[in-house]
Amino acid sequence: MADNPVKLAVVTGSHPFDVPNFHTLFRGLDGVAAYIQHMEDFATSPEDIRDGYDAVLFYHMLMETPSDGVAAALEHLGETSQGLFVLHHAILAYPQWQLWTDITRLVDRSFGFHPEQQLHIEIADADHPVTAATAAWDMGDETYTMPDPTDTHVLATTEHDKCMKTIAWAHQHKNARVFCFQSGHDNVTWADANFQTILQRGILWTAGKL
Repeated sequence: MADNPVKLAVVTGSHPFDVPNFHTLFRGLDGVAAYIQHMEDFATSPEDIRDGYDAVLFYHMLMETPSDGVAAALEHLGETSQGLFVLHHAILAYPQWQLWTDITRLVDRSFGFHPEQQLHIEIADADHPVTAATAAWDMGDETYTMPDPTDTHVLATTEHDKCMKTIAWAHQHKNARVFCFQSGHDNVTWADANFQTILQRGILWTAGKL
């Protein structure tokens, strides 16, 4: 592990996933120390513990608008420079909550899903730190048909009849850098070297290390 790695909270909940390979994925990211936890565990931690992470990566799919402690914890996001990364099905979460609209820039989160698709990914901005080390590539993944994000910096796209066009995008939520990445369903995608590069650089960028 690199010296002074990014301390990353990886927040899950309400969606099954391949736990062993998911842990293997994050253990293999250079410069990242990942702490995988359920949303309830993250949200009920003291504020100083939550703020101690350099970045938070969301991989949950909780749909009901939260209340009480969970809402308060998520409403605190952006009050510091802590980075925010929204991965795959987490972009679909909380469809009726304005806060998640602000974080994802997805105004309409109604969707269709299509497993086991083959995608050709194009880099929309080769100068951005997240995508600067990656050229166009092909990979397998689950896709979503849904409207594209609004008022955001598009980093990667695809032309596929069963997928939203924008695959990766970045913006600012109050004091926080935000990176959203539609990809990342299972180990077919996680094992892809280009996916891993975007994932790692997205984490470093949101944390202000890139």
